[in-house]
Parts: sequence; structure tokens; C-alpha cells
Amino acid sequence: MATARVLAVANTTGAATASCLLSKATPLFPKHGVSFARRLPSTTRRSFACRAIYNPQVQVKEEGQAETLDYRVFFLDGSGKKVSPWHDIPLHLGDGVFNFVVEIPKESSAKMEVATDEQHTPIKQDTKKGKLRYYPYNINWNYGLLPQTWEDPSFANSEVEGAFGDNDPVDVVEIGESQRKVGEILKVKPLGALAMIDEGELDWKIVAISLDDRKASLVNDVDDVEKHFPGTLTAIRDWFRDYKIPDGKPANKFGLGNKAANKVGFCFIFFIYLMVPMSKALSHNSYIFTVKVEQYF
Repeated sequence: MATARVLAVANTTGAATASCLLSKATPLFPKHGVSFARRLPSTTRRSFACRAIYNPQVQVKEEGQAETLDYRVFFLDGSGKKVSPWHDIPLHLGDGVFNFVVEIPKESSAKMEVATDEQHTPIKQDTKKGKLRYYPYNINWNYGLLPQTWEDPSFANSEVEGAFGDNDPVDVVEIGESQRKVGEILKVKPLGALAMIDEGELDWKIVAISLDDRKASLVNDVDDVEKHFPGTLTAIRDWFRDYKIPDGKPANKFGLGNKAANKVGFCFIFFIYLMVPMSKALSHNSYIFTVKVEQYF
């Protein structure tokens, strides 16, 4: 059993709400070996089943000029209010489908990311020493995040070399043929996961495909990816392993024997909504959940 810890939060001020049920019965996804357990002050372990009951419709608004320090991509709800693509977009849509927020379109090199430390967490171009950051070469897939997820930096994953979470949302590599736009929200089907270790931090890469891709119905796990997208898993691993080398940094490593965990391995990021704002949850360990997932290779 591999273990990962993530956080998922629902905003309770109107942007999103959730329905959570305490249960001592069958856990979610029992056939996949998934169990959810909240860390409580006592030794009591209770499983949770949570379901989003509101799916906000959002629009994207750009502010500033692209490829400048001031450029931001904001998300607006139906009333025109700014919302967070990390906190307020639901994660799970049912039937194994998840929302995916595009940060970096395929065949581009500007290192765009959700600004986790800014109000409303807009998407911006990352900087280093006051300068805009670019990858040394284009990324060949659409790249972004799973909303309402978080990799816990205080949790050491014993199954992945004891690496700690990277304190960011869980990343997605979407392998469909279309180039998407910054801020686009796609419905995706996860297919597998790569356990990247970046300077000692665990940085999961969820391999997924958008449901509107013409090959989406053909792929359901890593074996299907190898069949219909031959060489793609190796290319993803090698790209993320080597992209820092041109800057004089060492190559990244991968756990799990350098292989992609099959589709059920992604279940560790299945959401658990918490009825508190994320800013509060991040400061209270009692709101952190442990999720154990059976890995298949």
C-alpha cells in the first residue's frame, strides 16, 4: 500500500458547498483498495464520503500583458466575483472524472502557475530573482493542476523514498492532441501517476486525458497509453527528469521503480471536502487527511 496525503477544501461562502457523510461502512472505491481516514485526536478512525453539490460556472479574465510581471489570469463566477481556481473549482465530477485547470498549454515554454500566495490565486508566470521563468524547451503536453488538492510538506511517504510533499496542488499532464489555453478547465480521466522527486520533495504527476479528445474512449490505464500513445509515458518521465539540467541543476528522480502507477494509483488524490476555508485548514493539522491507496503495476 502506498500512502499520500492531500488536502481538499470547499469554500462555504457561496462559491461552493459540499455534502459530507460520516460512515463506518464501505469506503469509497472499495474495488480499488482505497480507504479514507481522518486523523483524529484519539485513535478512532472514521471513513468519510463527500460529494460536491454545486459546480460553479466560471469565466477567465486576463489582466496585464502576457509575458510581463503584472500579467494575471483571474477566474470569475457568474456574478463577476473573483474566485480561486485552486480553492473554488470542484475536483471530482463523478464516474472517475476530474476537473483539471490548465496552467501551461502544450508546445509552450512560459512557466505559468497558480499563485498560491496571492488573493484569489490567479495564474501568473513564475519568476526567479525578479525575472520571468521559462522552461529551456517547450513542454509537449498540457500541464496544470487538480483543484482542491495539496501535497503535504510535513508528510514523508515511506513508499517513495521518504519524500515529503512539495506544498503545492497535485500536477496533471494531459496527453490529448489539442493545445489548450491558460485557465481552461477540462474534464479529464486519470490514467496513471509518476512519482517525481524534486530535490527531495514528492511531486506527483498525474497522467490524464481530456474527455473531449478523440482517443479518450480508447485509454483507461497505462497499458492503454502505451498502446495508443506509444512512448508517451517515457517521454513525460524523461522531460521532467531533465528539464533543470540546462540550468546546471541535477536531474530529478522518480520513485516506484521509475514506472508509472496504473490508473487506480491516482485515487490518492480523490477529494475530501472540508467545511472550512483553505487558509484556515492549512494552519490546523486536525484538518489534514491521510489517504491510502493500493498500487497496481
